[in-house]
Amino acid sequence: MSANDDPQFWAKARAHLVRYGGAFSPLIAESAAGNFFTDADGRKILDFTSGQMSAILGHSHPEIVEVARRWIGELDHLYSTILSRPVVDLAALIAEVSPGHLDRVLLVSTGGESNEAALRMAKLVTGRHEIVAMSRSWHGVTGGAAAATYSSSRRGYGPPTPGALVLPAPDTYRSRFIDAQGVYDWQSELDFGFELVDRQSSGALAACIVEPILSSGGVLEPPEGYMMALAEKCRERDMQLIFDEAQTGLGRTGHLFASERDGVVPQYLTLSKTLGAGLPLAAMLTTPEIEDIAAERGFLFYTTHASDPLPAAVGLKVIEIILRDRLTECAAKLGQRLKDGLQALQQRYDCIGDIRGRGLLLGLDLVKDRRTRTPDPELAQRVACECLELGMMTSVVRGGLGIFRIAPPMTITDEQIDLGLEIFDRALAKALH
Repeated sequence: MSANDDPQFWAKARAHLVRYGGAFSPLIAESAAGNFFTDADGRKILDFTSGQMSAILGHSHPEIVEVARRWIGELDHLYSTILSRPVVDLAALIAEVSPGHLDRVLLVSTGGESNEAALRMAKLVTGRHEIVAMSRSWHGVTGGAAAATYSSSRRGYGPPTPGALVLPAPDTYRSRFIDAQGVYDWQSELDFGFELVDRQSSGALAACIVEPILSSGGVLEPPEGYMMALAEKCRERDMQLIFDEAQTGLGRTGHLFASERDGVVPQYLTLSKTLGAGLPLAAMLTTPEIEDIAAERGFLFYTTHASDPLPAAVGLKVIEIILRDRLTECAAKLGQRLKDGLQALQQRYDCIGDIRGRGLLLGLDLVKDRRTRTPDPELAQRVACECLELGMMTSVVRGGLGIFRIAPPMTITDEQIDLGLEIFDRALAKALH
């Protein structure tokens, strides 16, 4: 019997764990190092999801381990009004590397928290309450962040926060604004979306929150020019713009911040997953002008782990490693190798309808028919199960779309990318027969 089938373990899991996101994977993780984790049978599993899209430096990076060990024994947690050097130093470093003049930083624990902070501040500063988000967005599961999340998980929880308005997500593969020649008229779609927003609005538009690449929505990458046009729509309505870079920030896409490609600086930028490289750490950035107004109006976002020193020390080391080891450039190069390999698979498997994304954040879209582009979520689940059986962890986005979100650590090697491609190849072949 496989050690992963430990009956006592699974009996306790069934008896005591809340099921928070579907079925648990049928294995027991015992350890993790580098770009692999090890199950109870001692089998090494290639991590093509960076944990929960977070472990961008792989698992148990020796420098991160050293920092965490030092600070857990020296200065771990404080009352939230007490400051420490790692907190101030990390805020200063984030301000230095971020685009524009996003020089004021709030450090918290999760992406949902950082988005809540940005939404809350935007409402306070503008004096308005309506929030616009994309139809395939994911910003969190709490209050305002959940109201601005449309990719899944909206049903059954009662009314969302008042003022939640939606824009059509820019889907370059399946948009209704793709003509018979295959040309995507994103400008008309954006115009149409804001016409609907204007008709829904009660005159209280506060902010628009968007991901530069909509990861949980299926790795939707807005075309060049889209974000600039979106920012102009916001300016015309005196709305503030929030970029959620939970998964795209700090190098994964081949830019330190994915929004840099588009030359747009928002009023707020949020970071989470990648900032802690697997530890709970998030940040909300804004301008001094906005933060001054918020402070004058008594901005309150007082959480238990705001400005904790231990995760801040880890965040400092994460950014240092990314800059020192030029991992942003590595992500661009490695991502191209990965994309080329996936496109080669596309030539062999008709079920691969589209491959999209940038750097080491790519989407693999499985379809029943390339002509109709009908999603094949059942095939995607079979392929994912085969990948795990063959030794690779993958992620299929929610919502019945049949889309793999591929996001290995930035420390991945050429050989490990080739191994991942080989596993995808074998899993596709097995799932199709």
